[in-house]
Amino acid sequence: MPELQRRPAPVFPDDPDRLPRPLPRPETPHHQDHHHHHPVGTLPAIQSLLYVLVVALFLITFTVQPIRIPSGSMEPTLLVGDFLLLNKQSTASSDADLPFLPPTSLNRGDIVVFHDPVDDPSVHLVKRIIALPGDRLHLRNGIVFLNGHPLREPYAVHRPAPSDVFRDNFPLLTAMDTNVNPDWWIRLRTLIHGGEITVPPASYFVMGDNRNNSEDSRYWGFVPRADIVGKPFIIYFSWKQPDPNTDPDADPDTRPADPTARSGLLTTLSHLARWDRTFQVVH
Repeated sequence: MPELQRRPAPVFPDDPDRLPRPLPRPETPHHQDHHHHHPVGTLPAIQSLLYVLVVALFLITFTVQPIRIPSGSMEPTLLVGDFLLLNKQSTASSDADLPFLPPTSLNRGDIVVFHDPVDDPSVHLVKRIIALPGDRLHLRNGIVFLNGHPLREPYAVHRPAPSDVFRDNFPLLTAMDTNVNPDWWIRLRTLIHGGEITVPPASYFVMGDNRNNSEDSRYWGFVPRADIVGKPFIIYFSWKQPDPNTDPDADPDTRPADPTARSGLLTTLSHLARWDRTFQVVH
């Protein structure tokens, strides 16, 4: 019969502190508060989202505003269907809603957006600043003379158009253009000295780049600084206007009521979008 092996007797140390200690008892479930438990990362995510929303609301309200180009008076710089982001802070006047953001100066050649000075102040117009307060200005044969010198305008285009003495030789008053605002026509007579006019304080003389197809300061007068909303700085999208001569879908009599029914929204978007103008800087 095999001999059984005996286990050695346990040896207890003389020091009672070296004795094995019992493991701590786990807490009972009733000590946990299930009503105030949040998933890990939920609160920081909500705080980040609120921060982004506040910043976006601030930018939209005080500094950035979207705007669409409705006419061709600024072609070829800006086209009909261009969507711009407008920097409102850059032109904030002293009585504006931005006392904490210092305004930047307005210079000759800046493109600005302003309230319609004649018809509807809620409508925004887009033109280029040609003359600043104190500048003397006149036109001869379509060329702008500023303070006695011809102005270099690489942005301006003079497309073929019927002759217009008032338009091309402003402020010559031998013939009145039918598009001239009557109040401006009367005031203009008091402003001409030596065949030119002087821009008054806190006002600007603006014109469109499409010089022969632009109703601007020649036709309705100066733009007050307080009426300037801001300066566009980027084209964030551009939507081509269909041409009835080249696009049969541009004809309202033949165009489907629902563009998505013709070839799908993506096809329509790719056909009309000017992707080459997207994110272009405005200058």
